[in-house]
Amino acid sequence: MNLLEHAAKHLVLRNGGIAIPQGIVCHTPDEAREAFEVLRRPCVAKAQVPAGKRGKSGGIVVVTNAHEAHDAARSLLGTCIAGHRVSAVLLEEKANIAKEYYAAVLPDAAGRAPMVLFSEEGGMDIEELAEANPAAIRRATVDVLKGFSEEEAAALVEGAPHDAVLAPVLVKLYDAFRAHDAALLEINPLAVLDDGRAVALDCKFTLDPAAASRQPELAKASVPEPLTDLERLAAEAGLKYIELSGNVALLANGAGLTMTTMDTVSRLGGTPANFQEIGGEAYTKAEAALKIVLAHQGVKSLVVNFCGAFARTDVMAEGVVAAWEALKPDIPVFFSIHGTGEDEAVALVRERLGIEPFDFMEDAVKAAVEAAR
Repeated sequence: MNLLEHAAKHLVLRNGGIAIPQGIVCHTPDEAREAFEVLRRPCVAKAQVPAGKRGKSGGIVVVTNAHEAHDAARSLLGTCIAGHRVSAVLLEEKANIAKEYYAAVLPDAAGRAPMVLFSEEGGMDIEELAEANPAAIRRATVDVLKGFSEEEAAALVEGAPHDAVLAPVLVKLYDAFRAHDAALLEINPLAVLDDGRAVALDCKFTLDPAAASRQPELAKASVPEPLTDLERLAAEAGLKYIELSGNVALLANGAGLTMTTMDTVSRLGGTPANFQEIGGEAYTKAEAALKIVLAHQGVKSLVVNFCGAFARTDVMAEGVVAAWEALKPDIPVFFSIHGTGEDEAVALVRERLGIEPFDFMEDAVKAAVEAAR
């Protein structure tokens, strides 16, 4: 659940005591002209989309007068950047920058704790920086019971220019991360201006979806991710489907089993084509699910992985077998079925499709990966 830049700055950073430039959100070229008349200084017109690298995509334009602000907004509004349509432009005062830095807080999966990141190489794409010069990114894992102290922040920025100005910002950034249930809070660049002030020139914020009920204002302001055509069809059918870039299609019951199957495909050298689970009531939509999974360009094999406890695998298998008979796909399918109703499910697949299910999930996945090569 991502916020647009202007919402992240005002609802998260400013409320957390972190300085942001003066700016006005505009939805029409005329509003941009009027906003410039209020700001009355050189500005940047920034397309408001939840995507990075906007500058490289032409989504950030420097303007020096009201006419240029109007034209910049007109050129940006209605365009598409990284799959997102631009419906708002942030007109913001242009900063006199002395130096740019990078700062972020995000969960550390390995340490099972929040991690504060800092770099003197601000303004760069962090993924590119991590690949080109990983030593340039400093890290500090935080004990959530103790919080992130000024002493820890000072140690993280020690030796950097403007360290005395930067350390308090990192403390506030961590506090904002925690207070707003963030999954990511990033300032890039965090600029120190000619007058010595530290100001957040850009901000990325992702709300933990599980915390939406605790953060209703942020949840309301969040921007949904754009759906692919297949994801849109799945949503309309009431199915949980995420399109990926691989060639091994998956059908499983339950999100956990689906992700385990995806991990196994990757571990055995394959690439998953989708996340698609048909547990619960979704087994009745097996034909719709199968149509969507097989419509993915480049799919070369399918793994069906069922494990039932309360859910009966024979009922789920009946839906998939009937769908397979109706659609008659021309790719190989590999089954792994265990749990309640297993004997009936295996017999059903064997008798109606002439396919022998595998005894172990890993063997079914391995066969699917090999068939997709």
